[in-house]
Formats: sequence, C-alpha cells, structure tokens
Amino acid sequence: MIRFENVDIRLDGFALESINFTVPTGAYAVLMGRTGCGKTTILEAACGLRTIAGGRIFMMDRDVTALPPGKRNLGLVPQDAALFSTMTVEQHLGFALRIQKRPKEEVHERVENLAQWLDIAHLLHRRPLGLSGGERQRVAIGRALAAQPDILCLDEPLSALDEETHADMLQLLKRVHARTGVTILHITHNRREARALAAVLIVMKNGRIVTEDQADAILLDD
Repeated sequence: MIRFENVDIRLDGFALESINFTVPTGAYAVLMGRTGCGKTTILEAACGLRTIAGGRIFMMDRDVTALPPGKRNLGLVPQDAALFSTMTVEQHLGFALRIQKRPKEEVHERVENLAQWLDIAHLLHRRPLGLSGGERQRVAIGRALAAQPDILCLDEPLSALDEETHADMLQLLKRVHARTGVTILHITHNRREARALAAVLIVMKNGRIVTEDQADAILLDD
C-alpha cells in the first residue's frame, strides 16, 4: 500500500500542494501526466529522495514520512536505468543483497533465478556498455527486485525504447507483477502504457491529482 495524505512539495519556483492518493497493496498503479507536471517529484518523495514540506506518506501501513530511502523497503528503476559502468550484470543483480550481507549461497541463488525469468542469464558476465535499451531495463528491474521489496517504483521505464522492445517490456512488467505480487507505482506520460498496465490510474493535471472520473476520461481521450 502507498498512501499520500495532503502532501506538499516545494522546489525553487515550483510547488505541489495537497497531493492525495492511495495505491492498494498488490496493485499496479500508473501515475500519468504531461512532461514537467511533477510526476517524478512525487515518485522521489515516495522513495525518500525528496523532502516534503507537509503531509504524510504511508507504505504498507507504516508512516515513512521521516524514514530514509533504505528503510522504506522499496525498489526503484530510474528512467535511465542508472547502471554502474564497472559492474557486471551479475554484480548489479546481487548489489542490494550484498549490501545487506546476505550469505553468498543465497545471493547466488537469487541472482540465478532473477536472471532466468528476466531472460538475461546470457548477460551475467557482461557490463552495461553495449547492452540494448531493453536489456538495460531488465537489469535495472532485476536489481530493484533482488531484495524482494514491498513496493516497486518505475520512473518512465519504457520511454526510450523502440516500438517492438516497448511491447516486449509491457509484457515483462505484467509477468513481474503477476509473479511477485509487488505493489507498483509506474510513472509515464504514455496512454498506451496506462491502458495496458494500470489497475489503479492516477492522473496529474495542473499540479493536482484529478478525480477518478476525470482520470478515466483522460485515458479514453485520444
């Protein structure tokens, strides 16, 4: 579960006020809106990467407003994947687990399992240079899921992909959700993604969350 209660966020020359929405536990939620409307700012606040000026944020019935990112039990896939150039795919998938000092056998088993069902087992000894956009995003998703978070946050994960890869990744995200049952908050401006994935649709317009009826109308408006 993710719940924003009257959240205010203020940046230089930009403010979001009284942001309210709820994502039920296990739901696939899409936060949609035009570029620059504040979607990523809300995601950063959810992840603990952006300090809020007011209100409260809850995750899995815990008030996480004052908690740092590492205490929120979530995984993040940034828009550009943010892979480390010196690390192999295998090292990326095991990164969070090694930080948590999990046993080597557990790390190895988890990495192997993730690599198999994300279809990147053949890439385990490769570094990011030379990977395709879809491969990079698969690695980033695996890294975010490795420690089995309660919540997965996706910031425009498909925006830089070609049409064929985009379609493949839509299906992958559906399988990830079905397999893990993780609560997902997916940021996009793409209506096709929202139609394909959203069980819960949250739409931002003019710096505010619109009503459910308005959101449905926007999604249907071509």
